[in-house]
Amino acid sequence: MQKVFFYCLIFVLYSATSNAQQYQIASPDGHLKVQINNDKSLHFSLMKDDKPLITSIEAALILKDETLPAANAKISKTEKQKVNEIIHPVVAIKSATIQDDYNQLTLKYKNHFNVVFRLYNDAFAYRFETNFNDSITVNKEKCDISFPDNTSGWFAFANRWMNSYEHMYQKEPVEKVDSSKTAQLPLLLDLNDAGKLLITESDLYDYPGLYFTGNSDHKLQSVFPPAVKTEQKTRSDRTFPPATVYDYISHTNGARPFPWRIFAVADKDDQLLNNQIVYKLAKPTVLENTDWIKPGQVAWDWWNDWNITGVDFKAGVNTETYKYYIDFAARHHIPYIIMDEGWYKLGNMTERVPGVDVKAIADYGKQKGVGVILWCVWRTLDNQMKEAMDLFEQWGVKGIKVDFMDRDDQAVVNFYWRCAKAAAEHHLMVDYHGAHKPAGLMRTYPNVVNFEGVPGLEQDKWTDSLTTPKMAVTLPYIRMFAGPMDYTPGAMRNAQKKDFAAINSNPMSLGTRCQQLAMYIVYDAPLQMLSDNPTTYEKEKESLDFITSVPTTWDETIPLDGKVGEYVVTARRKGDKYFVGAMTNWTARNLTIDFSFLPEGTFHITYFQDGVNADRNGTDYKKVDATITKNDKLQIHLAPGGGWAARIEK
Repeated sequence: MQKVFFYCLIFVLYSATSNAQQYQIASPDGHLKVQINNDKSLHFSLMKDDKPLITSIEAALILKDETLPAANAKISKTEKQKVNEIIHPVVAIKSATIQDDYNQLTLKYKNHFNVVFRLYNDAFAYRFETNFNDSITVNKEKCDISFPDNTSGWFAFANRWMNSYEHMYQKEPVEKVDSSKTAQLPLLLDLNDAGKLLITESDLYDYPGLYFTGNSDHKLQSVFPPAVKTEQKTRSDRTFPPATVYDYISHTNGARPFPWRIFAVADKDDQLLNNQIVYKLAKPTVLENTDWIKPGQVAWDWWNDWNITGVDFKAGVNTETYKYYIDFAARHHIPYIIMDEGWYKLGNMTERVPGVDVKAIADYGKQKGVGVILWCVWRTLDNQMKEAMDLFEQWGVKGIKVDFMDRDDQAVVNFYWRCAKAAAEHHLMVDYHGAHKPAGLMRTYPNVVNFEGVPGLEQDKWTDSLTTPKMAVTLPYIRMFAGPMDYTPGAMRNAQKKDFAAINSNPMSLGTRCQQLAMYIVYDAPLQMLSDNPTTYEKEKESLDFITSVPTTWDETIPLDGKVGEYVVTARRKGDKYFVGAMTNWTARNLTIDFSFLPEGTFHITYFQDGVNADRNGTDYKKVDATITKNDKLQIHLAPGGGWAARIEK
C-alpha cells in the first residue's frame, strides 16, 4: 500500500472590500477546482477546466440552538492532506483494487466545528464534523445548490417519507422542480457541454437520508425525513408509516463526522459506470474475519411463484419444493437458494408454517453444497433480533433477505447498521430489500452484499411501465452508481412491447432474451438472483449455462460505450476470463465492440445475439462461437429492447 500524507497551512486570501476568507482546492490532476468563500455564510463553487459545474453551494448544519458555521464565523486553522493509496475491497463489486487518490482541505472553526473538502479527479465531496462533549440535535442541514442555466436532470420523485425507492427516472429542467416534489438520490444532472454531474451520499449512519426539492430561485434544496415520534397503527407486519414526527431530523452524538455529500463528474456518460467514490468515502470495514463472506448466484423462488412442473409433489412453500430448488442449484453449481415470503408465520420468525422444516432444508443443502438464504420482514426481525439470529445460525443458513424498510429516517437507517452488525456476529450475509440506495454500509459491513432500492424485474408481474428497456439502460448510470442493485434478472419468457402481459404466476420480461443475459454482466450484484423457475431453466439450458458461467464479483470493470437512457456496453474481467454485455432501449441499434481491452493472444468467444426475429419474438436469439484478438472489432445488432452477451477465454 502506497500512502502519502502531509499537512500545511493554506494561504488565506482576504478580500480587499470585505472580511471574507477564501480558499481553493484542486484535484490531483488539476482539472477540478473548488472555490470556497466563508463570509456571511459558507458557500463554494465547483469548476472543471474553468467551466462552472456548480455555480454555488450554500452549506450549513442547523442545530437546535445554533447554526454552524455561524454568520461571519472565522476559520481559525486549515489543514491540507494528500492521499494516494490502494483499497482492497472484501467484496470486489467492480474491481479487486481501487485507487484512492485525492486532495483534502479541512477548515477548522473555533466552535467545535470543521468542514472537510475532498477532491478526486472525477468527484468532489464535503462533510461536516462536530466535536461537542454532549449529544446534539440537528434541526436541518442546508445544501442549497445553484447550477448554470439550462441544467436538466434525471429525477426519481418519491413520496415523503414512506416509499419503496422503486421510481422511474424523469428528465426535466431543474427550474421545473418545485417545492412539491421530492427527488431521491442518486440524482444525475445534465450540464450540456460541461458533461454530467451525479449527486449522492456516503457514510450514512445515525442520520436520515438526503433528498432534494426545488424552490422559487430555481435551486435544488436539501430536505430530510424528520425523526419519527410515533407510527400509524396498521394491521400490517411490514408497513409502518410515520404518524407524528419531531421538529428535528437527528438527535446524535456531538462528536462525529456527518455523511459525505458527493458530486461526481463525467465528460462521457460511460465514465459513470466505473466510478467508486461512494465506496471510497465509506468507513473501512470493522470486521476482522471476512473469509466466510462468499457472494454468488441464487436460485430464487418468489418471482416464478414456485411454479415448477413435472414433479410428483404439490409445488409451493414446503420442504419438498425447496429440496427441488437445492437439487437444481447443485446440478448447475449455483451456490445458494432463497426461501422467500411464506416460510414463517408472519409476525413471528420462530414459528414455521406447516410443511416447512428449515433445519432439514439447510442440512440437505449442506449435503449438496448449496446454502440457504431466508427472507424476513425488517420489523419482525428487529423485534426478535437475537432470538432470530441465534436460530438462523443454529439452522446453518448462510444469509438473510430483509424487506420492507421503506423509510430512511434516522431510526430506520440505524436499523440497517444494527442488523448488519448482528448478522456479521452470526456469520450471515445480508440482502436489503424495500431499501434505500446504498450509501457506504457495504464497505463497513461487507457481509451486506446487495441492496434493492430499484424498480426491478418483479414489477413485470403486475405492470408494463417500470422495468422497461429504457429503464434498464438508465439504471447503470444513476442508481447503480451508488452501489449494487438486486434487480433480479433472468427471465426466460421475453416479449416485445406488443406481446407483453403482466402475469403474476407465470411472468415474463419486457425486451429480449439477450438483454436478460447481458444484465448479468452489466449490473453490479455480488448476490445475484436467477429469477425464473428451475423447470423453465432446464428447458433453456444454453441460456442457463451462460448465466451460471458469469461471476458476481470482478477483478476489473471496463466501460466501453453508452448513453444514459439509450444504451450501455460494459466489459468485465475475472481472472483470465472476460465478459461483455450490451443493452439498448426500445430503439434497435448497431454498435461496434472494440476488443482492444484484451491482452495479447487468441481467445475463444461465445456470444449470444438477438435473433433476426427478436423484434417480433423476444425469445429469439443466436449463439455463436468464434475466435477473437485484441486487434478485432465486431459489428453487432441489437433488436428493440435487445442485448448482446459474451464470454471470452483462452
